[in-house]
Amino acid sequence: MIKCSECGYENMDGLDYCDGCGAKLAASEAPAAAPAAAPEAAHEAGPVTMEPAPAHEVHEAAPAAAANGTAVSEAVVVAEPLAAPSSEAKTGEISPPPEPAPVAAAAAPGASPHFKAKLSLLRGGRKGQEFPLDGGQNFIGRWDPETGSFPEVDLEQDDPEAKISRKHALIIVENGKITIEDIGSLNGTYVNRGNRLIPGTPLEIKAGDEVIIGKTFLKLVIDPIS
Repeated sequence: MIKCSECGYENMDGLDYCDGCGAKLAASEAPAAAPAAAPEAAHEAGPVTMEPAPAHEVHEAAPAAAANGTAVSEAVVVAEPLAAPSSEAKTGEISPPPEPAPVAAAAAPGASPHFKAKLSLLRGGRKGQEFPLDGGQNFIGRWDPETGSFPEVDLEQDDPEAKISRKHALIIVENGKITIEDIGSLNGTYVNRGNRLIPGTPLEIKAGDEVIIGKTFLKLVIDPIS
C-alpha cells in the first residue's frame, strides 16, 4: 500500500495519483538488493590446479606445501631460446654462390713447357753444330738472297753443293709433340732413312730420330726442363 502524504489515504500499490485527493503519490522505494553473497573460500581441502601459461615448454617443479597441508604442483614456464638471426637476415643480403675453381689455362699454341728441342748436325758441314727449335714453326733451308729471309734452321754454311732447298722442310713444336713435313723440296726429306716424306704430310719425330735433308744428316735431341 502507498499512503498519500497529503490526505493520509492509503492507495493500492502501482498508482501514481491518490484516489482520495488526487495528489501525486511519492514513488515507492524498491527494496534494497540483497548484498552479494561473499565468495566462498578459494582454497579448499582438495588439490588446486593452475592453468599453464602458453610457452614452448613447461617443466613441473617440486610440489610446494599448501597452507592446509595439501601438496600443490607449481608450474614453471621455461621459454626456449630463440635462434640467433643469420648474417643474411641481419644484412638483408644474399651471399653470392661460391665461385668455381679456376680452370688451368690451356697451353698456348707452339708452347713446349716440358722440354727443349734442338737439331744436332751429324754429317755434312759443321759437324756437331746445334740448331735450337722454338715452340711453333721452325723452317729448315737456306738463306734466300731474293727475299732476305732466314729459316730457323739455316744450313747455308753446311750445304756447299746446294742440295738443300731454300724452303726445304718444316718442323712444328706444339702441345708436347714435334712433327716434320716436307714442303716441296727438290731432293726430299727422310726420317731414319725411311721412305721419302710426302710433301704436306706431317710425321711425328722423337728424341734420337735422324733427319736427312739433301746430303746433311741431323739428329733430334730433347732435353727435359728441370
